[in-house]
Amino acid sequence: MSDKEPFNDVTDHMSKIEGSPISTDQGNGSLPKPIRWIGIFIIGAFVLGALFILIGSFMN
Repeated sequence: MSDKEPFNDVTDHMSKIEGSPISTDQGNGSLPKPIRWIGIFIIGAFVLGALFILIGSFMN
């Protein structure tokens, strides 16, 4: 028997069809490594750009 009982048959059916937005498994909650690295690069570039703009505005 599963640890978490569905609220009703409709929610059980929808979670089987659509999937659960919140993962209860440890290994299922993260993105694949290439997508994760692209995201880290984009966020890092945004933060560095904002930092350079902030520092550059004080240089004038």
